[in-house]
Amino acid sequence: MRFRLIGPFEIVTDEGEVRQAGTPKVSQTLALLLIRANEIVTTESLIRELWQGAAPRSALNTVQTYIHHARKLLAQEGRPAGRDPLLTLRPGGYMMRVDPEAVDIKVFECLVAQARADVRECRPEHAEAALGRALDIWRGPLLVNVPTGDVLSSRIARLEEIRVRALELRIEVWAQLGRQRDAIAELRVLVHDYPLNESFHGQLITALHQAGRRAEALQAYRQMHRILWDELGLEPSGEIQRLHQEMLATPPPSSLSSPSSPPSPQGAGGPARRAAV
Repeated sequence: MRFRLIGPFEIVTDEGEVRQAGTPKVSQTLALLLIRANEIVTTESLIRELWQGAAPRSALNTVQTYIHHARKLLAQEGRPAGRDPLLTLRPGGYMMRVDPEAVDIKVFECLVAQARADVRECRPEHAEAALGRALDIWRGPLLVNVPTGDVLSSRIARLEEIRVRALELRIEVWAQLGRQRDAIAELRVLVHDYPLNESFHGQLITALHQAGRRAEALQAYRQMHRILWDELGLEPSGEIQRLHQEMLATPPPSSLSSPSSPPSPQGAGGPARRAAV
C-alpha cells in the first residue's frame, strides 16, 4: 500500500487501485499521521488540527472514533492479515508505522537530501538525477482534497519551502554542468510562478549575463525591480544591486573584443530606479 499526499490525498493498493482516503475528518486525521509518518502524533495535536482551538467536550472520544474508522479503511485497502497494524496507539498519541518509500512526501524529502549530499561531494550529475526524480513526484499543491488546520498547514509550508530550494538547487547544478540554456528556460517559468522570489530573479539575471545576453539580463533586472517595488515597496537585495552595477560597468565576455557605447540611463534601468525613490 502506498500513500500520495502531493496533489489529491490518495491511497494506492498493492494491486494499483487508487482509492480516496475516507470522509473529510478521517482524511484529515490520516494526512496528519502520514505527514509525520513514524513519529508520535499527540492527541492534543490531532484535536488542535481538527477543531482549531474550538474543540467540543467530546473531542477525545471523537478523535478515537476517527482513528477507528481510519484503521478500518486501512484494513479494507488490503493490509495482509497477521501483519502489524499501520496505525498504532502510543503513549500520548498515535503513530503511522510505514516504510518511508510508501509515502510520496518522504520519498521526495529523501531525494532532495540525497541531491544536497551529492552537491557537497561534487557529484552534479548524480544531484541532477536525484532532483529530477524528486520534482517529478510533485503533482501539485499538497492535500488539495483535504481540509487543513494550523498543524497540517505548517507542515505543508515546510514541504513547499523544500521544493523551492530543490528548484533553486537544480538551477545551480545545471550551471555547474554548463546547461545554461536549460537553466534560462526553467527560470523564465519560475520567475513567473514565484514573482517575489529574489533568488530566482537573481539566478535568471546571472544566467542571462553569463550567456552574453546583456540586454535581456538588464531587462530582467528592471522587471524584478518593478515587481518588488510595486508589490512590497522594497529595493532588490544588495547582492543583486551589485550584480546590476557589475553588468553596467563590465560588458559580458562575449562582447569584450568589440567596441560598445556606454549604456544610456534608460538602458541602465533609470526609470525603474526613479520609481523606487
